[in-house]
Amino acid sequence: MNKPLCLTTALPFAMEEPDIAELDVRVLRGLPVDAPWPEDDADKVEVMFCTHAPPNIAAFKNLRWLQIESAGFSQLFPHRLGERGIVVTNARGIFDCPIAEWNIAMMINLVRDLRTLIRHQDAGIWERSAQFTGEVRGKTVGIWGYGGIGRETARLAKVMGMRVHVLTRSGVKSRADSTCIAGTGDPDGSLPDRYFTVAEKMEFLSGLDFLILALPLTTKTEGIIGETELRALPSGAFVLNPARGTLIQEHALLAVLRDGHLGGAAIDTHYAYPLPPEHPLWAFPHVILTPHISGTSFSPNYSIGLLNIFRQNVRRFAAGEPLLNVIPPADLQ
Repeated sequence: MNKPLCLTTALPFAMEEPDIAELDVRVLRGLPVDAPWPEDDADKVEVMFCTHAPPNIAAFKNLRWLQIESAGFSQLFPHRLGERGIVVTNARGIFDCPIAEWNIAMMINLVRDLRTLIRHQDAGIWERSAQFTGEVRGKTVGIWGYGGIGRETARLAKVMGMRVHVLTRSGVKSRADSTCIAGTGDPDGSLPDRYFTVAEKMEFLSGLDFLILALPLTTKTEGIIGETELRALPSGAFVLNPARGTLIQEHALLAVLRDGHLGGAAIDTHYAYPLPPEHPLWAFPHVILTPHISGTSFSPNYSIGLLNIFRQNVRRFAAGEPLLNVIPPADLQ
């Protein structure tokens, strides 16, 4: 009996051919991201493993399952895969720890104004000021979205003595259908000091020292945070965005940074890739910009974790069981 054919460009297979008994895996090497995939056996392909779907994905009429290497999935929107009945799964879980650590690092950097301290070091300036002695202990962090990244951030924040408030669209959900690293996160959702619904958004924002975005980009969440939401934050609050840049309206973010309403921001996901050198965000002394590395794929843990997720789902696929990390079809539109 022929095994289902899987085409992949995925990172863990860069060094050697994978040994996956349940699939006939063919690794496509050296293809540019925007290049079409070979269509020689297109009618036999049931599985794809990649981050960017090939531009000719419509030619693969029997595709049943697409596993992507990322947690974000906005790159799939043009293909409207949900309408084709293709199951799409992502890499939820392997990014929880590195992005949560980025969140903690950025909060400490912002509250202690490490950017100014480093500029002083470079200039040989000795200045002992209260602005460099802030603490995160006792402060309130608001996490908008409470998936794996939000839950691991909450765990670390609670260890550091912070209050955790959460805004979630759908209440506390089980994480049984998602992958995660053992011992991390908040499986039962018991860590937050308070939960807020979308209807309580303004109350949620008004009580925060830090706002962290941990929700996916969809047609419903793009631009979800405008100037009204940002000005609902207390004066001097900080915003962290390791999720997707366009969750925050660009003009609104620039407005509240320019007039000093925000104490600062840390931004890992941007409005353009690469962010052009003339973009105004580079010039704010109280903004930290990182080049989309909060969940870096350069760590060996990434490759190991990604291949583990794929193997778990392969076993489920072969057995006809529900897959892990399924993206709701409505979110793919």
